[in-house]
Amino acid sequence: MTLAELAERLQAELVGDGSIEITGVQGLEEATPSDLTFVANPRYAALARTTQAGAILVTPDFPALATPTLRLSNPYLAFAQALALFHTPPDHPPGIHPTAVIDPTASIGENAHIGAYVVIGRHVVLGPHAVLLPHVVLYDRVQAGHHFFAHAHAVVREGCQLGDSVTLENGVIVGADGFGFARDAHGRWQKIPQTGPVRIGSHVDIQANACIDRSSVGSTVIGEGSKIDNLVQVGHGSRVGSHTLLCAQVGLAGSSVVGSNAILAGQAGVAGHCEIGDGVILTAQSGVSHDVPAGKMISGSPAFDNRLWLRAVSLFQRLPELVRRITALEKRLNALPTAEQTTHPHPGGQQK
Repeated sequence: MTLAELAERLQAELVGDGSIEITGVQGLEEATPSDLTFVANPRYAALARTTQAGAILVTPDFPALATPTLRLSNPYLAFAQALALFHTPPDHPPGIHPTAVIDPTASIGENAHIGAYVVIGRHVVLGPHAVLLPHVVLYDRVQAGHHFFAHAHAVVREGCQLGDSVTLENGVIVGADGFGFARDAHGRWQKIPQTGPVRIGSHVDIQANACIDRSSVGSTVIGEGSKIDNLVQVGHGSRVGSHTLLCAQVGLAGSSVVGSNAILAGQAGVAGHCEIGDGVILTAQSGVSHDVPAGKMISGSPAFDNRLWLRAVSLFQRLPELVRRITALEKRLNALPTAEQTTHPHPGGQQK
């Protein structure tokens, strides 16, 4: 489509030649004269002057460029929307593969695609337009809303409930037993039954090999619009609010509470029974063992305020230099004469 047509679709301000034909979307360094690209991070602003792209998505206040620009408040979101315009997703026509095993008590909504070797248990309820790719397993009494999409080898355990437009990537496990054991009088660990389901809100995406554990009592809850990255562990009985991001390898111990619009960056960990407030940001590899008030940015392990952490890290890098300076000062102090050495007695042993 022409750049002018694309600007209209994205509701962007066009600056430059709108007759350019755009056929794809690429990054700044890979783009060709028929591609659209974007600049959302100021660190890459210099590349905007050297890219071969036919047009660039930028913010309204971005400096003028020789290359045509589409100006709008969120170039990154517009880039995602443009990708959707040029990308043709795989087609999954309605139908049930002959190798699928579906219990007769299950209710399957209209226009469902059920792939090879899918297993659907008793009293499962699927809304319309579900897509279950090969080897997906839904245990008994699972409920999922419309446009449920489960990639190959995703598993949803008994009694779990999923809202509308939930996507499970490959290998996701929803509702596996939580890690609950009690020690008996002989020092042996006895398993605690994990009876509570997982409840997932609408428009939740869970990436590959993430695990959302069921609870011993109550429920494990993931709020509407939240996004969970690869290899994330959500412990039993935890609650995650709406529109929160749990990035790669985040771990929530049992009964953790994370508010809405929070961001837990890669490998951040939260100890059990801790409460993380709305809008909190835990930077990568932070380890939290205490409650965090809403709106805070926390870093480090043990974690504390990000600004103080940045100062501490800066000082930590200077420790070898500071040790050398302290050692040198100690040597100078030791070399000074003592008070006794500075006392000069009168000849003959008597002072006047």
